[in-house]
Amino acid sequence: MPTYTDEKVAFSNRLKQALKRSKKRIETPAELALHFNLRHKTSPITPQAAQKWLSGKSRPTIDKISTLAAWLNVSEQWLRFGIAESKPAKNAKSSASGLTALNDLKPKESELMLIHRLRKLPETRRLLVLEIVEQFSIEGDIWE
Repeated sequence: MPTYTDEKVAFSNRLKQALKRSKKRIETPAELALHFNLRHKTSPITPQAAQKWLSGKSRPTIDKISTLAAWLNVSEQWLRFGIAESKPAKNAKSSASGLTALNDLKPKESELMLIHRLRKLPETRRLLVLEIVEQFSIEGDIWE
């Protein structure tokens, strides 16, 4: 069972990830506080509060999470809990027998070649590629 501290750290990681993908580069707690306060008129935050969010020492209230989510174009559910919102299926494939799902798991020749090339890369480049793939997969879950 995750502790409240774990949840604050997880929120911090999600916030940093969303900030990394935002149009405006936010690099300091002061910038985060400034841009947040431009959007959340009721109760402004200090750079110290923003620092606590970024360091995992505290988590904002629900109304502030709502403002952050709207600003950063992510779902509130994902920002708060790390859970992607469910989306309706884009294409209605019939998988009554389950064979369609199994065929989708079987790697194609091009995918096997990609894995082969990935394994040949130095560790630092391999980690970079994995980070890029992770960002693209998250984009499908939480953005737009």
